[in-house]
Amino acid sequence: MGAKFDEIAKRLDRLEMNFNKMRFLGGFLAIFSALGSPARACGPEALGTSRTLAVNPVGGIEVGLKTYPQTLALSDHEVVLTFDDGPWPGTTPKILDALKAECVLATFFTIGRNASAHPALMRRELNEGHTLGHHSMTHPGVTLRGLSLAAAQAEVNRGIAADEMAAYGASGPEPRVAFFRYPGFADTPAMNDWLKVRGIAVFGTDIWASDWNAMSPQAELDLVMGRLNHEKRGVILFHDTKAQTAAMMPAFLQALKAGGYRIVHIVAGGGETKLRSAPEGWSSETERTLRNLKTGAGQM
Repeated sequence: MGAKFDEIAKRLDRLEMNFNKMRFLGGFLAIFSALGSPARACGPEALGTSRTLAVNPVGGIEVGLKTYPQTLALSDHEVVLTFDDGPWPGTTPKILDALKAECVLATFFTIGRNASAHPALMRRELNEGHTLGHHSMTHPGVTLRGLSLAAAQAEVNRGIAADEMAAYGASGPEPRVAFFRYPGFADTPAMNDWLKVRGIAVFGTDIWASDWNAMSPQAELDLVMGRLNHEKRGVILFHDTKAQTAAMMPAFLQALKAGGYRIVHIVAGGGETKLRSAPEGWSSETERTLRNLKTGAGQM
């Protein structure tokens, strides 16, 4: 009887071993399939993502020539695509569809209240490989400059917590991806110091799509490509809440391909972040624009 039990135990062990092997192989094949599917879906005619650039937020950096005298050290004809203010159900899915069709990865600076209202879109952005940054809780019309320091810090903290809860199902004391963009690019020295101490990178941008202004998709395409062809490279700002931008995105990605531009995807990482200094005679276009904007008249 004992020998029979030993034989049965050995058979069960072999069955368990085979089961574990099959489960591992199945998991491996699932991962391989998931990783391989974008390559199969996008052939050589697609724009694609040329490379990934790790940005180290530790110690805090401030980049984007519209606001700061330095930016990411992109090569000629390299662009980083960024989107603000989402997620939004009427427009963000269309933009995600366009990016996916071209195997392009971007960075979304999300608003906490929109993230809380549309967590499925946050998870879709994450699952499709995009980077999730932060853009405050409510995008206050007076910008963070119109708040006390304590209120501005609370606005940022609440936004980060809401974004993380929607995307990951939990939030900790610090963001998983420590990327932040000011509403309206309206920073303050005190807030910059606070973010630097926390190791949060501040992103301005190099090129505005100016899609906070109403225009046709074709007019926006002409505007952005004109600016990009002048600058030859840079971080570009769009808003994934704008219908005109969602409608324009497929044609824009095709125009990038035709123009020989290459997509760079930014992620949080270690090491040195290489920067490019502003050209001689630089000044902040953000400050000039903020002085001319009426309070609450649109959102940058």
